[in-house]
Amino acid sequence: MAITTRPMWRLQLASRIPRYLLYATCLAGLLASVRFAVDPPRARQQMIAAPISPTTDSAAEGYATLFARRYLTWEATQPQLSEQSLAPMIGAALAQGAGIVLPPSGAQHVLWAEVVQARAERSGAHVYTVAAQTDTAGLLYLTVGVEREADGSLAIAGYPAFVGAPQSGPAQSPAQAPEVSDRALAAVVERGLRNYLAAAPEELAADLSSHAPVAVPQLALTLESVQRLSWSSDPHSVLAVVQAHDARGVRYTLGYELDVADVEGRWEISAIQMDSRG
Repeated sequence: MAITTRPMWRLQLASRIPRYLLYATCLAGLLASVRFAVDPPRARQQMIAAPISPTTDSAAEGYATLFARRYLTWEATQPQLSEQSLAPMIGAALAQGAGIVLPPSGAQHVLWAEVVQARAERSGAHVYTVAAQTDTAGLLYLTVGVEREADGSLAIAGYPAFVGAPQSGPAQSPAQAPEVSDRALAAVVERGLRNYLAAAPEELAADLSSHAPVAVPQLALTLESVQRLSWSSDPHSVLAVVQAHDARGVRYTLGYELDVADVEGRWEISAIQMDSRG
């Protein structure tokens, strides 16, 4: 039987390997515990993209309004004026004058016009409903399609159309809210609104907090009474229904929201009909 000799260091290393493996396993577990303590695993959340609402394109709205004004303004005795005003907007894509054939006599002018509704057709294209008050046909609603080209320019997309008014309903009565029982607060609100409506910023300043973003209206009114004063859903604001009249004797019922704050036992107004925290 053959006897094999081995160096002593090999025998010592072979006997120590299991112990080294155990140490390595313990060290790995310790490092993993430290990692989980410092940065624990988080459940992966599924990211759901919120629906993107069409952004408002003020320039396109203005372009639609301008087209409606030019389209609805005409003089039968000078048809070329209407055609010339529309020509830069329609080019050769539509019939001359956008297809309007004027009667032998008569005229129509637009007193005011504004966009009251918008519908997105596709990316960069919208159909706007323009309300236009005319001096002969009354209030008209016209839909105007506007596209924004690749170079950023605006273009009328097809012929306009007369439509009915956007759906609407009767005014909703204000929700009943707890009335303000604090007489000191009621006095400050009444005095503040009296000076606010009278366009008297110097007197109003006495009831305002520092840096309050308040600008008095141009139409000066005389406050007659505060019909109702209640707390809003925001605990830092109140709702006031008031009656006031102007210099001509026209009487108005108006609703105002005021931000208020109790500063060391004294009520101050921090905003009137606007967001003081905005």
